[in-house]
Amino acid sequence: MAKLKVVTIGAGYFSRFHVEAWHRNPDTELAGLVDLDEAKAAELLTEVGATATQVGSDAAGLLADLRPDIVDIAAPPTAHLALINQAMEMRPKAIICQKPFCGTLAVAGEAVAAAKAKNQLLVVHENFRFQPWYRALKQEIMSGRLGQIYQVAFRLRPGDGQGSEAYLSRQPYFQEMPRFLIHETGVHWIDTFRFLLGEPEAVMADLRRLNPAIAGEDSGHFLFLYGDGRRALFDGNRLADHVAENPRLTMGEALIEGSKGTIALDGDGGLAFRARSQKEWQTLPLDIPALGFGGDCVYALQKHLADHLLLGTVLENEAADYLTNMEIEEAIYAAASSGRRIEVKTGA
Repeated sequence: MAKLKVVTIGAGYFSRFHVEAWHRNPDTELAGLVDLDEAKAAELLTEVGATATQVGSDAAGLLADLRPDIVDIAAPPTAHLALINQAMEMRPKAIICQKPFCGTLAVAGEAVAAAKAKNQLLVVHENFRFQPWYRALKQEIMSGRLGQIYQVAFRLRPGDGQGSEAYLSRQPYFQEMPRFLIHETGVHWIDTFRFLLGEPEAVMADLRRLNPAIAGEDSGHFLFLYGDGRRALFDGNRLADHVAENPRLTMGEALIEGSKGTIALDGDGGLAFRARSQKEWQTLPLDIPALGFGGDCVYALQKHLADHLLLGTVLENEAADYLTNMEIEEAIYAAASSGRRIEVKTGA
């Protein structure tokens, strides 16, 4: 079976995880890497051993030359719409775009409408639901081990947000984002909660800024409210830390509680089950890859897309569905600013 030809656009901090995963995937060929700084792109390719890959600073030109099957956009959000439109001219089998998708809900809606008009598959690179512990948690919920689900709670504690130097060594633009905790980070759990529990009916939220060196909020909570009584709580604080060998592996800890027991996620990606009324915790077997980012979730997402294109498997994270995450994000900010419960009306 022929490999899928991939061109990645963007050679920034997180792009290295994209590039390395495409290069490692046996079903894909990393054919090109685009960045305004060609030297930076070439250096990244050397780091992952993809020296045969073409490098360029002109996205349209390289796309026209290589005619890839997959265009992978890992550029800043303000460039997403223009790059999606450029990529669609080449009629690839799929375009996959990093989050925050197109920066705003309005622009993301334009991108989705344009892709629909051209019958173009457009996918958002939302990778946290592909972390191995969340895939395993979904299976446990579906198996009935927990019984009736009562609630899910995640405590984000990466510990990287203290002081005037916060985020500067890795992603300095974090300091300037007017919306930060939810727009950049919490959106991962908007998507993950939807993956685990489905669609909420309403949200409540409280957000605040603790570090005066940054523009946006870096601490707060949001609560998903479900009609059947379930709840999903995101409790985020980027200044506080948690116990983990690598605090960026899970970025925090979680509890999933039900009528038959509780599953706990620790900072090292481990899962443990405690049956109701029991004192002992049972470790649940879980293979956590050491490569890549966050349990190799970038590779898992990209493999998921490649399997869909090659084998016809069911696809998650299509951009049209991802708009729901962005609609819920807007509802969370509205809830925080108004101090009210906000009904979630998605897909309008």
